Amino acid sequence: MGLWLSLCGAVVVVAYLLGSFPTGYIAVKQLKGIDIREVGSGSTGATNVLRTLGKGPGAFVLGLDCLKGVLAIALVYYLFNFATSQSLIPTTVNIQLWQPWLVTLAGIAAILGHSKSIFLGFTGGKSVATSLGILLAMNWQVGLATFGVFAVVVAISRIVSLSSIMGAIAVSIVMVVLQQPLPYILFGIAGGLYVVLRHRSNIERLLAGTEPKIGQKLTTETEQSV
Repeated sequence: MGLWLSLCGAVVVVAYLLGSFPTGYIAVKQLKGIDIREVGSGSTGATNVLRTLGKGPGAFVLGLDCLKGVLAIALVYYLFNFATSQSLIPTTVNIQLWQPWLVTLAGIAAILGHSKSIFLGFTGGKSVATSLGILLAMNWQVGLATFGVFAVVVAISRIVSLSSIMGAIAVSIVMVVLQQPLPYILFGIAGGLYVVLRHRSNIERLLAGTEPKIGQKLTTETEQSV
């Protein structure tokens, strides 16, 4: 049992490190030679990269941030497949119950890693893209439904932060409607709340009517990060 717990713990740590990989920071540093935390919103996410470097780099960072979430969950599935083939899982462990909880822990670790990267002094983005990757790996229907909410809101409002917040709120509802396991539903609640809290400053600007839309130039440290 000790070996199994150690393997599970290692997976959660690696998930955090995957989330911590500073994609946006590295992209802007390499392409423009500046610290993205010192421009725009100060966030390392794809939206700030978009405003700093343009659509291409922004889309690239968005894709990689999403991939970090996918890999974090894929790592859990790999562990169970490998451990099963090598008979490393204790007989007292119920895989059907254990796996969803470990997936949830790995997902939370990856989200925290993206927003509190150990490589950037525990700074980072707002975990929206990484959360989407996690949801797609957990259940692709949940991921696509959540992205659909984001896409519809952004098409109507042209405000990324509002779209991210609405997507974060929708996650829990979609999880329940699609009858996902309890750990996934709890992840939807906790992860969604965390993403909303990461957008506190955006919410203040939304209420004040000063939150910029896509294509608008930033005049202060505004806008959000995916």
